[in-house]
Amino acid sequence: MAIRVSFEFFPPKTEEMEKNLWEAIERLSPLSPNFVSVTYGAGGSTRERTHATVTRILSQTALTPAAHLTCVAASRAEVDAVIDMYGNTGVRHIVALRGDPTGGVGEKYAPHPGGYQNAADLVAGIKRIAPDIDVSVSAYPEKHPDSPTVAADIDMLKAKVDAGATRAMTQFFFENDQYFRYLDRVRAAGINVPIVPGILPVQNFKQTKNFAARTGASVPDWLAERFDGLDDDAATRKLIAAAVAAEQVLDLVDRGVTDFHFYTMNRADLVYAVCHLLGLRPSVPVAA
Repeated sequence: MAIRVSFEFFPPKTEEMEKNLWEAIERLSPLSPNFVSVTYGAGGSTRERTHATVTRILSQTALTPAAHLTCVAASRAEVDAVIDMYGNTGVRHIVALRGDPTGGVGEKYAPHPGGYQNAADLVAGIKRIAPDIDVSVSAYPEKHPDSPTVAADIDMLKAKVDAGATRAMTQFFFENDQYFRYLDRVRAAGINVPIVPGILPVQNFKQTKNFAARTGASVPDWLAERFDGLDDDAATRKLIAAAVAAEQVLDLVDRGVTDFHFYTMNRADLVYAVCHLLGLRPSVPVAA
């Protein structure tokens, strides 16, 4: 059973973050991921940095980059120009997302009056402009925070797939049963594209808990208990984090999952260790 992985990075804000990002890319690229995605800030706030990162990945590595694109606070013409720019750069994969409101999570989302209305509308726009571009979208095992119900959320996923999306990557989760219950509902709704589980190795528990609260993902009590008392013990936290992520992915493999999307937080060590446990080995030797 062949395991396939993809990695998500975010565009760096500082020279130090740039250094961390490229160290992570260099460490993980020998594992030959299916693709690597680069996030895009609210309202296109990281547009130039996202584009610069994607361009560098294209020119300096053998990786296939997937550029994130949102439709928040931008007209159709502005978004279409970014799609054209990516196409001209050689990008052949876009991750299409509605995006968070410019005021952050908690603010009510309002479509730009002259923009794409939602992610399904954006997918249709991408396929209209660049029919050969592969489009991925997001999926939410615990539903998107803005969705009134799980059923409405699945209807939106179906609309994105009907518009031309070929795969969905899930929001991170820690209880695998949540993923399989969601998958059953998705398949029952007639959605047959791959639903790739999003895995977040816990680099920092407090940060993860805050992140989860903003995205509508739950953090189980057992996870909090595993990190209890380790606030000032980074070395042990790292070992616990690797164990938690390893348990999760190996259970998913045992239950038939073959594709994984890792939220790297621009750090390689935990992700590399988990991929090693999945049986992935470097296609070229990795420098010590």
